Amino acid sequence: MSTTLDSPRVQRTLDRLFQDADSGDPRIMARVRGDWERRGPSPDPEALAELFADAYLPVSREVGRLLHLLAFASRARTVVEFGTSFGISTVFLAAALRDGGGGRVIGSEMHPEKVRRARHNLDESGLGDLVEIREGDALVTLRDVEGPIDLLLLDGWKNLYLPVLRMLEPRLRRGALIVADDLDIAPDDLRPYLDHVRGAGSGYGSVEIPLGDKLEVSCWHGREAEASGGPT
Repeated sequence: MSTTLDSPRVQRTLDRLFQDADSGDPRIMARVRGDWERRGPSPDPEALAELFADAYLPVSREVGRLLHLLAFASRARTVVEFGTSFGISTVFLAAALRDGGGGRVIGSEMHPEKVRRARHNLDESGLGDLVEIREGDALVTLRDVEGPIDLLLLDGWKNLYLPVLRMLEPRLRRGALIVADDLDIAPDDLRPYLDHVRGAGSGYGSVEIPLGDKLEVSCWHGREAEASGGPT
């Protein structure tokens, strides 16, 4: 049985985006490393967004297909994405919603040109009607997302994974999936996040998956008091 991912329109868009990422990102990342050294170790979020303005920083195809599978299998209707970039992962997520009968991907991206191009890429794929991309700081743009949230993808600045999760946690439906990308890239920045989702009594079941730059896939069960209707 074919899925939306197999449609020629979606495949053409993904092929182009992955080709552009493969040809451009190594050169861009070499330039970013030089700029990073000149700016110092802790540039502000706006400076970081500018440094990576041309970088795709995509999920791999296999990770994208996993996202599609998870969103479709969980019958997701509301998906939130922290870190949209040029929209590659968003295409996989929106394709799952199309296959499941509809829904909404709410993405976030700080850089305005990336927002513009991501919207173009989603429209090119034929999936733009399922996606809303919010421009700006995710801790501001996503704070009024209405639940229940069925799936959350964390793929932006690594030190913000935990603050974004905590902000959205009250709106996760029980059984919601949380996918955190790039465990291999910034292990120190991600340690507080991983301690949270792996911790006893956290309300999550969590497992590391060795795809791409490694993923942490967690399922929100709800804390014991919340699940029983008692006080938190």
